[in-house]
Amino acid sequence: MIGVTIKHLRYFDALARLGHFGRAAEACAVSQPALSVQIRDLEELIGAQLVERGGRQIRLTSLGEQFAQRIREILRSIDELQELVRAADGPLTGPFGIGVIPTVAPYLLPDVIKILTHRYPGLEPRPREAITQKLIGDLLEARLDAAIVALPVSEPVLQELPLFDEEFVLVRPEADAGRPVPSADKLHEMRLLLLEEGHCFRDQALSFCNSIDSPPQALMEGSSLSTLVQMVGAGIGITLIPKMAVHTESRSAEVSMVRLPEPRPSRTIGMVWRKTNPLSSQFIQIAEIVREAGLRKQGEMQGFVGS
Repeated sequence: MIGVTIKHLRYFDALARLGHFGRAAEACAVSQPALSVQIRDLEELIGAQLVERGGRQIRLTSLGEQFAQRIREILRSIDELQELVRAADGPLTGPFGIGVIPTVAPYLLPDVIKILTHRYPGLEPRPREAITQKLIGDLLEARLDAAIVALPVSEPVLQELPLFDEEFVLVRPEADAGRPVPSADKLHEMRLLLLEEGHCFRDQALSFCNSIDSPPQALMEGSSLSTLVQMVGAGIGITLIPKMAVHTESRSAEVSMVRLPEPRPSRTIGMVWRKTNPLSSQFIQIAEIVREAGLRKQGEMQGFVGS
C-alpha cells in the first residue's frame, strides 16, 4: 500500500463513521469533492473497492468494514504517539479535546476554559457538548482527550477521577414557594418534567423518584434544563436540576427552588480519559481545575435555594 497517507486514513475513518460524504467532509473541514477524490485515490492505491456508492447514504463493502476497524486502531496509535511527544515537552500545549455533558457544560465549562487558557497559554481547548454515550464513544476512538461526566461510566479502558458531589434541587412554580417540600414518593405522583431519553440526569432523577419501572404522572420531556425550568414557570409541572444550574436558571423563569428532604438526591461529577494516554499526569492537573471550579460554582449557589 505504498502511497497511502494519514490523510487518506482520517478521511476514510470519517466517512465510515458518518456514512455520508457531506457530513464526513464537514467533519474533516474539507469540501465534499476533495474528500471524494481522496477516497477514490485510496481505493486505487489498495486496488479494491471500500465504499458502495448510491444515493445520499453510503455503505461499506465487506473489505471496507474490516479496513475501517483496522484504520481506527492505527489512528489511535498515531494519536497516542503524538500525545507521548506532548507529554515529553513539559507544560500541556496544543489541541485539547474535552467533552462535557449538557447538564454541566453551560454552567461550568466557561469557568474551566477561562482558567485553562490562563494557566496553560499554549493549550488550545476544543470543547464538545454531548450526552455521555457519545462522549465515551469519542474517547474510545481518540476523538476526545478527556470528558467531564457523571460517574460511574464503568468502561474498563477509561480512567475515572471523581471530582465533587452535586445535590439535585426541586424547581416548582413560584406560587408553591411556601408549601411543604414533597418527599420522593410524593414526587412520583406529581407531573415531573424530565430531559429526553439519552441524558444520564434523566435516569438519575427517575431513580430518586423510584420511577424507572412506572413513570410519574403526565411525564413530559424537554431538550435542556432551561426548557424544563421555563415549563415549570408556565405552571405545567415540576422538575429537578443540579445545584450548579440554580443561579442561571433561577433568573430565567418565575419559579421557586428548594432543597429536598434527606436523603437528598445527588450525583458525582468526574473526569475520564483513556488509561493508555501518556498525558495522564497532566490530565490530573486539569481535573483539579475542574474540581475547584465546580466547588466554587456550588458555593455561589448559597442563598438562591430554600432549605
